[in-house]
Amino acid sequence: MNTSISGMNEGADSVLKSAISKVKRHVLPLFVIMFIVNYIDRVNIGFVRAHMEHDLGIGAAAYGLGAGLFFIGYALFEVPSNILLQKVGARIWLTRIMLTWGLVASCMAFIQNETHFYILRFLLGVAEAGFFPGVIYYFTRWLPGVERGKAIAIFLSGSAIASLISGPLSGLLLQISGLGMHGWQWMYFIEGMFSVGLCVFVWFWLDSKPHDAKWLTLPEQDALVKAIDDEQLAREAATPIKPSLGTLLKDRQIILFCVIYFFIQLTIYAATFWLPSIIKKMGDLSDIQVGLFNSIPWLLSIVGMYAFATLSAKWKHQQAWVAAALLIAAAGMFMSTTGGPIFAFVAICFAALGFKSASSLFWPIPQAYLDARIAAGVIALINSVGNLGGFVAPTTFGLLEEHTGSIQGGLYGLAATSIIAAIIVFAARNKPKPAPAVALGKPSPRHA
Repeated sequence: MNTSISGMNEGADSVLKSAISKVKRHVLPLFVIMFIVNYIDRVNIGFVRAHMEHDLGIGAAAYGLGAGLFFIGYALFEVPSNILLQKVGARIWLTRIMLTWGLVASCMAFIQNETHFYILRFLLGVAEAGFFPGVIYYFTRWLPGVERGKAIAIFLSGSAIASLISGPLSGLLLQISGLGMHGWQWMYFIEGMFSVGLCVFVWFWLDSKPHDAKWLTLPEQDALVKAIDDEQLAREAATPIKPSLGTLLKDRQIILFCVIYFFIQLTIYAATFWLPSIIKKMGDLSDIQVGLFNSIPWLLSIVGMYAFATLSAKWKHQQAWVAAALLIAAAGMFMSTTGGPIFAFVAICFAALGFKSASSLFWPIPQAYLDARIAAGVIALINSVGNLGGFVAPTTFGLLEEHTGSIQGGLYGLAATSIIAAIIVFAARNKPKPAPAVALGKPSPRHA
């Protein structure tokens, strides 16, 4: 009889492994491609800043504000978008998100002044809101916890790949002219319409629930649902009282997660939006050459992310690895202020190893801490607050350049905030608080 039970367990494990493997092959490549396209539509303005200044008179301060307004729209609508995704289903909502951001990104080709620039950047943030936490939520409904972290790490690699290819791609598209449109207009239009075209594929390829997936057998569908439901039941048994929103907002750990991620995003988006301008100061470079140089820090960051992930898996202390990555970012940003444009570029290449690695190393900490019942909403909250760094950094840099002719003070600030984040990350826990004795049905010490 024991042999029979053992055989049944092995059979069930085999079916579950088969289902997980199919899910990874079916959805992960698509999500990585979606993230690449998403990130390019978000940051491609960095490559046309000089062109917009020449053709439309959009100066450094206006550019910085427009770059940052995206993140205000994004932050305001992130959590509501994620709630709607859970109500209407991932297939419908993720397709809607991609369609609207593609249309808005395409409309950037037709801006005529600063006001148009501000409005469309804000609307692009509104359109993209919910994509990142929506994908994270999707993983919670399709993959057991042990597989979820690996899937998220692969998904996050999309931003690094996007940063790698966006430079050469945008440089090539800037060479196009015709039909009364400049190269920068063609770049916006083509990259935006690619998103619109891809959303058609997303509609036919994605399924909202495992039992909707015809590419899974019925036993595989049942095995996936059971594994995920069993994990949730175990979590609810350990913590019977679901945390309320008020409790979450008072949770010191969640506040720390928001602060740490905000500081990380400050550095990432400052580099993303200002690096092409730093590269242009290195010499008389063409748009294609600027794009190729822009790829180098992001290529190094992919190597760094992989190396840090490997090391952190071998020697487990996630907070220490995040802190180490942040200190590398701080050193690189500080060194970028001590020489000419070429030295600054080399220093930012070094910093990119740190800040991109810190971003990917950070997420396992809140994931391990959070109750699965509220994880998607809290991840959306952390991502929303963190992405406000994408508003603060470019806006501040734009004002600095407009009024002082230099961004050196901003680079000092990024070095300082990275050091602060490296210190406070040790206060962030990656284990949930034990439930109170009363909540677990045990008498409190007073009544024991």
